[in-house]
Amino acid sequence: MMHRLCIIDDMREHTANESDVEIINRVVHGDADAFERLMERYQNHVFTIVGRRVLRMDVEEVAHDIFVRAYLSLPSYRAKGDFGSWLSKISVRACCDYWRERYRRRERPMSTLTEDQMKWLERVTFEASMRAHADSASLGEAREILAWALDRLSPEDRAVLELVHIEERPVAEAAELLGRSVANVKVRAFRSRRKLRATLEKLIAERGGIK
Repeated sequence: MMHRLCIIDDMREHTANESDVEIINRVVHGDADAFERLMERYQNHVFTIVGRRVLRMDVEEVAHDIFVRAYLSLPSYRAKGDFGSWLSKISVRACCDYWRERYRRRERPMSTLTEDQMKWLERVTFEASMRAHADSASLGEAREILAWALDRLSPEDRAVLELVHIEERPVAEAAELLGRSVANVKVRAFRSRRKLRATLEKLIAERGGIK
């Protein structure tokens, strides 16, 4: 009995120590259950990416979709790069698809801003780091305003702006994640920032400021 338990423990330790490539090879050759090991390793990674980019109520559903996409795409994975980076690309593009679908349906109309939100909006200056504004959003008003304004952008503009201006990733990294050229991302990053600023300025003008 003790001998059997030792064998089981050894098998578990071996599975835990398997590399991503070894697990992927098992999945591709028919051991579909082995994919669960990859999900366990990378679920926090995926949920972190998704949690920054989609509505809270949809995070779990989008994360599930990402793992489905990854599973179906494993035969095309050639292990030339880090699996986590490959999964990051799938995650970012899935979030972009999420907003593309919402953009088509336009389910998020403009809501009435609270006085606190409006005061925050009037303090916003795009000369400062957008990331600083995003970080301050943890207190409340900024996050809701920024989310509303981002929802006015196209999914592609939104994705670039989040990566380059809010998360402050290098343009080359953003381009790789999105599957775009560096030149394309540079141009879109400039334009998306300008569009977002115009959207917020228009909102201030329409509200007429705080009396």
